[in-house]
Amino acid sequence: MSEALTTLLLERDGNVARITVNRPARLNALNAVAKQELRAVIELLHDDAAVRAVVITGAGDKAFVAGTDIDELSTLDRAQGQAFSQDGQALMNFIEHLGKPVIAAVNGYALGGGCELALACHLRMASDTAKFGMPEVNLGVMPGYGGTQRLAALVGKGKALELVLTGMHIDAVEALRIGLVQRVVPGARLIPSVMELAHGLAAKAPLAVGALLRAILAEEDASTSDAMKREAEQFGLCCATEDFHEGVRAFREKRAPLFRGE
Repeated sequence: MSEALTTLLLERDGNVARITVNRPARLNALNAVAKQELRAVIELLHDDAAVRAVVITGAGDKAFVAGTDIDELSTLDRAQGQAFSQDGQALMNFIEHLGKPVIAAVNGYALGGGCELALACHLRMASDTAKFGMPEVNLGVMPGYGGTQRLAALVGKGKALELVLTGMHIDAVEALRIGLVQRVVPGARLIPSVMELAHGLAAKAPLAVGALLRAILAEEDASTSDAMKREAEQFGLCCATEDFHEGVRAFREKRAPLFRGE
């Protein structure tokens, strides 16, 4: 499997599998191929009883995943935008419901879709240089991979609204303070610390771990299904606006966008 991957690396260390998003030249942004490969790898690990914990990280020391590939995002219309959001939601839901602990090792920028990927993991450990944010509003769009729901569930509605409405970035210390991550460590210690945690979880009784995950996620599932549908619908609506196209142009031209509410 690993030989066929073009955007990911897959390594195994005993009962722990480590997935690395490997597009450092694009700050590990998730394009269509990366999402397809991530789904295929997660399905492989789901069916592998020898794998009892999974780690997800990004290549290099600048980014975990710095969002969705802007070139692909910029071409979406309303229907395509809604489908794009639903596809991303399905991937994040599958990660969240893997039935085995998934840990995000956030080694740099976790922005937009990258922050949503971290949120879909069960635990998040960050390097002291990591940055988090959902800056989609600056592009005239919104989080579309379930982030509106998972962020609010983790940090509370007020803090979630502040983050998504301003598009602000926060550092690892603030992310720890508000409950977005569970631990912050020096960059050089991130992977060793995450792998130590993952091996500890992998040593637990796998049936009990799976039961715990299902029990904790069950209530959330019941309350977020409709909200996820609304998120995808609203994402699609944003993709049909002139403001969205202006936001993308401004991003590419490295200037402030001029939004007109159109």
